[in-house]
Order: sequence, then C-alpha cells, then structure tokens
Amino acid sequence: MENEHDVIEHCRAIVVHEDVVNKVRQKMPADECLFDLAELFKVFGDTTRVKILFALFTAEMCVCDITALLGLTQSAVSHQLRVLKQAKLVKYRKEGKMVYYSLDDEHVKKIFDQGLAHISH
Repeated sequence: MENEHDVIEHCRAIVVHEDVVNKVRQKMPADECLFDLAELFKVFGDTTRVKILFALFTAEMCVCDITALLGLTQSAVSHQLRVLKQAKLVKYRKEGKMVYYSLDDEHVKKIFDQGLAHISH
C-alpha cells in the first residue's frame, strides 16, 4: 500500500499561471548562486562531516581530538576538514605546532539546527 508521502500529485489539466510563474522567475536567484547553494548542501551530505560540525559546536578541537572522538584516521579527518574549510564552514587557528578548528560563524550552527528541527518535525 502506498504511503501518502510516496504519491506525487499533479494537475489533471494543463494551465500555466503566468502571473505566478513571472513572480517566481523575478525572485529566482541566478543559476550560479543556486549552484553554490547546492554545493553547500552537498557538504552536509556526509555523516562524518556532520559529526565533525556537531563536535565543533561544542568545542574548538584539533585533528587529534576529532580523530579520537570519531575513531577515524588523522588522514580521513584532515580530508573532511579540508572539505569543510573549502565550503567556509570551519576555520582554523595555529598555536605553536597545534592547529585548532572551530565553526566559521554562527550561520553554520543555524543551518545545522534548522536541519535537525526539520527531521525531528
């Protein structure tokens, strides 16, 4: 039996509401902006990266700390941190020989919290 969420409803007649289409078209961001947004959301598509972000909500951490927390190799954690850094989700600071990672800004936590609220809904 089909779940109501599995059924895709569609119009039974073809009628284009030009006013609605034009209104949305005017507000639609440029393709490049939407591409960048899609790329950002792809970063959240990896469980390891999500775990790292969650850890960094609580505390600034070095690669060794994250490695111990997640039970991964230093190489695997470094790779994921590089992806998060390129997406401007995390930043780092050096203190002597140590490198500490933290969230880039509060927007990251807001995105994460919105996602959690949505799936908990």
